[in-house]
Amino acid sequence: MSDDALTKQDFQRLSHFRYQLRCFLRQSEDICRRHGLTPLQYQLLLHLLGFEGREWASVGELAERLQAKHHGTVALIDRCEQLGLVERRPSHEDRRCIEVHLLPRGAELASRIAEQHQPELRHLQEEFCLPGWPEFR
Repeated sequence: MSDDALTKQDFQRLSHFRYQLRCFLRQSEDICRRHGLTPLQYQLLLHLLGFEGREWASVGELAERLQAKHHGTVALIDRCEQLGLVERRPSHEDRRCIEVHLLPRGAELASRIAEQHQPELRHLQEEFCLPGWPEFR
């Protein structure tokens, strides 16, 4: 065995982390479905709400945030657009770029869902004593 071989405790920590992460994701999926959205639709809205420095994102930026393929992200945006949650707009600076903007209905829905995630986020923060993470309300 090499010096950097994982110990039983390493596996226990990783198992516990993955379990807590899965619990959070399962609860998130349930919250999203109660509001009539898929988890991916919510994540798209969340990334638009939380995009740093501006109120929109490009398809490529959203694909990166979602860790999804470009064409899959386009299809997701299509579905959200049909639901009246987002809209595409041509960029004022670069007409080749399409900006994806959150509409009021999408922002309100994402805010409501995000609020319901706060107790579980507080639990994760306490569970893992994550230094540098902001306090969750």
